[in-house]
Amino acid sequence: MAKKGNRIQVILECTEHKNSGKPGTSRYITTKNKKNTTERLEFKKYNPILKKVTVHKEIK
Repeated sequence: MAKKGNRIQVILECTEHKNSGKPGTSRYITTKNKKNTTERLEFKKYNPILKKVTVHKEIK
């Protein structure tokens, strides 16, 4: 049986949106296994404000 408590929720925030100067934020919530994935996550996700796919990085 697997141990409980290894998966945590993380927030992904758009990197291009902060530099664009437009109001609002593009954030996604996902989970990761903190034991196997110790580094910060980085995904390409859709930003509805910029209307294109951008890089989203994990924030604290």
